[in-house]
Amino acid sequence: MEIINIAIDGPAGAGKSTIAKKIAKKLKIIYVDTGAMYRAFGLYCKRHNIKCSSDEVNSVLDKIDISIDYVDGEQQVLLNNENVNEFIRNEEIGNMASEVSANKNVRIKLVELQRKLAKKQSVVMDGRDIGTYVLPEATTKIYLTASVDTRAKRRHMELQKKGIITDLQSTKDEITNRDNRDMNREFAPLKKADDAIEIDTSHLSIDEVINKVISIIGK
Repeated sequence: MEIINIAIDGPAGAGKSTIAKKIAKKLKIIYVDTGAMYRAFGLYCKRHNIKCSSDEVNSVLDKIDISIDYVDGEQQVLLNNENVNEFIRNEEIGNMASEVSANKNVRIKLVELQRKLAKKQSVVMDGRDIGTYVLPEATTKIYLTASVDTRAKRRHMELQKKGIITDLQSTKDEITNRDNRDMNREFAPLKKADDAIEIDTSHLSIDEVINKVISIIGK
């Protein structure tokens, strides 16, 4: 069976993970949440009081093992063999992931694992540099985007559903700051690959975005 790799990139709150998971399920292939791997790294830093932007991060690279496993079809992110799914989905860890992802050595370590996964089997991978750096030869490249206001509202609603109290302006500020860090980091910044197809999800439903992506893959 032919191996296909689908790269979905875009800024925070554009809907990458939601769309990637549903596309993977529809095509019956593996979904690899690369952002979750960076979140796991950020969690390690938090637990060990390591500032994500410091050189101290480089000193713990050999102490960290991050992998992805599937149990009953559900992805599990393993940090040193511990399932950390429930600890990595808040805004604090998201921001730490954004900071630590700017470290070239961290990216090299995690990208090696991501590429190995993609060589073995068909995958849908979402992140910020999949089409440009992680899988430059991906079969299909999609760049999802949306206005800052739209992304902030989505993330705000997401946090409220989880019982996390925050105000919309703070969420918007955090997303704007993350965009700035991700787009301006020196190594493998967030940007649209030259051969990626851009989809603005601001005024589209999840099903409409999925149909667009499936149509692109079909072509």
